[in-house]
Amino acid sequence: MNSENGKVKYHRQLRGVVVSDKMQKTIVVAVSSYKKHSKYQKYFKLTKRFKVHDPDGKYHVGDRVIIKESRPLSKEKRWVVVGSSGSENK
Repeated sequence: MNSENGKVKYHRQLRGVVVSDKMQKTIVVAVSSYKKHSKYQKYFKLTKRFKVHDPDGKYHVGDRVIIKESRPLSKEKRWVVVGSSGSENK
């Protein structure tokens, strides 16, 4: 998994919507996915919230963002904003 320069080669990337931007340098991103129930074969929606590092504070509630896994930055922050993928409000 390590590349020749000693850094991890692959990091998970997810897309989500910013649901909170009230902390300094941190946003909360909700990532939704669908899962199929094994017995009833019905799809249901799962939503997971991640605390994400936003050093510039340029993302606000409703923005669609791409986040990438990183080293632990605090007790709950393990993700960093990579970029924007449009806006939910538009």
